[in-house]
Amino acid sequence: MEPRTSQDVAKVVSGTAAIDAYVADGMTLGLGSGTTSHWFVRKLGEAVADGLNVVGVPTSTSTRDLALEVGVPLTTLAEVERLDLTVDGADEIDHDGAMIKGGGACLLWERIVADASDRMVAVVDESKVVDTLGAFPLPIEVVPFSWESTRRSVARLLDKLGYQSPELPLRMRGDEPVVTDSGNYIIDAHLQKILDPVALDGQLNWIPGVVENGLFTGIADEMVIGFSSGEHEIRDVSTAPSARPSTTNREAK
Repeated sequence: MEPRTSQDVAKVVSGTAAIDAYVADGMTLGLGSGTTSHWFVRKLGEAVADGLNVVGVPTSTSTRDLALEVGVPLTTLAEVERLDLTVDGADEIDHDGAMIKGGGACLLWERIVADASDRMVAVVDESKVVDTLGAFPLPIEVVPFSWESTRRSVARLLDKLGYQSPELPLRMRGDEPVVTDSGNYIIDAHLQKILDPVALDGQLNWIPGVVENGLFTGIADEMVIGFSSGEHEIRDVSTAPSARPSTTNREAK
């Protein structure tokens, strides 16, 4: 598969640069979801075919299927205690490395895999980098039971935090709700601007019925930005604040 657009070229550049900069023989890798991550997985498959010895843990069933297709060996977090590195994309990322993820409905598995990793690198094309998060709707994964009540609670929290009656549609595919790989639903919060991602990330998951939200604060250690010109930039964002504690010992890196 070859890139068809200038944006595809930028995604390939970012994924390839991540392999060159971070991936080494013998690593156990978290394999992200989404289009940029999938370009990374394809390029990783080429490296494996050339002799690179790595094993991956996918963050979605679609990534699992792609990895198997391109020949990347897989394992699970039941079989390995920690991962050396996770490489994953973002729907939006700000200059501090805070991200909105979950456009592909994989946010829960993505969070679990990232937290099990000693390092997380975000791979993005230049269009994903923004000054302020929020133009992309914030995915909120909720259990199907009484999801309407959960949505009302989310609306009350957002009102307390100063968001004025944002749209909170249930994500649909045709006439049916989108169902995540864990069997949950997705509510997309149209917030327009998220002025304090850490505050919002730190409170949404306290709502009963909310499984996870797509604000990833303080998780990325570096971001690799690909440009359609073929160039790339690597930024260190490891000092960005996080809304919640992590099992990842970032200071040891």
